[in-house]
Amino acid sequence: MAQTRRYKRVEKNIVFSILHALSSFFAFIGRGFLKIFRAGDRKLTIMIVPHSQKKVINFQTNVFALISGFILVTGIAVSFVYFNKQAIGTNSEISRLREENRKTQASLDELRDESSNLIQTAKRFQSTLSQSFSILGVDQSVSKSANTGSGSDLASLFDLQELSHGSLQETAEIKDLASYLESSIQPLEQIAKMLELQGTLFADIPSVWPLKGGIGHISMAFGQNKHPITGQWYIHKGLDFSTWRSGDPIIATANGQVVTVAYSTDFGNYVVIKHKHGFYTRYAHMSSTRVGKGQFVSQGDVIGNVGNTGTSTAAHLHYEVHIGDGVVDPAKYVYVKLAK
Repeated sequence: MAQTRRYKRVEKNIVFSILHALSSFFAFIGRGFLKIFRAGDRKLTIMIVPHSQKKVINFQTNVFALISGFILVTGIAVSFVYFNKQAIGTNSEISRLREENRKTQASLDELRDESSNLIQTAKRFQSTLSQSFSILGVDQSVSKSANTGSGSDLASLFDLQELSHGSLQETAEIKDLASYLESSIQPLEQIAKMLELQGTLFADIPSVWPLKGGIGHISMAFGQNKHPITGQWYIHKGLDFSTWRSGDPIIATANGQVVTVAYSTDFGNYVVIKHKHGFYTRYAHMSSTRVGKGQFVSQGDVIGNVGNTGTSTAAHLHYEVHIGDGVVDPAKYVYVKLAK
């Protein structure tokens, strides 16, 4: 029992101590607030003394009012600086957006100009292609009917059925261009097939420059000329091609069979090739020949080299084109220069 009473006294003392400590703490806090309030409520007189003889201005306030005014002025100043920086940043962003808009507008103007040029070029292409179709006899009704179809891949890229108000006129023209190009594919394929069929005919008829690579120039034309040795007027039955040197390769101007490889006083070393459709070609004054009689050659094959043999004053190629028993001006048959 004595021990229990002792424990209760200890417990009572502890509780009393805690309550006393809390009471002292809150009393201290209260006294502190009271001192602060009294100090803040202390009256202050502020006097404004002008340098002139005007009346002195004075007014009373307290510490709380001064502190509140200071906080208010500081807040206004900080807010002004903050929002001013925000305004400067906004102006900079607006300037940047305006510059980007200017560049974008310039790009759009350039694109519009390029589109206009493209459309004009396409119109010229359309006109030229239509003329070519007419000349070649290609049926353009397929092209026109295809132009009205809705299954065109290119036309679908420029589907303008739901154009918004104010859309560029160039866009509609580009759609028409795309449709026309799409519809032109089939006629162009027909032309390609025709040209492929004509390719064999082209290779069978003398139609290319007789010097490999298209080198040299025509030094004497077909027809009436003054003979370089006798000085007499005569009929020159071919074209003379000069490169100012010997040894340059001479090529067959069409597919055919070599019928003559010989030497004569007039032509020197020369070759005659028989072609289809009654054409013959002669190549004279060669320094050397590279084919034999009876050999078949293709257009562009090297058959010899430029020389100065026979009745000749300088290295050159004398080239003749015959149809049957008659000789014709080769200038009509040398309009293509092979690159190789």
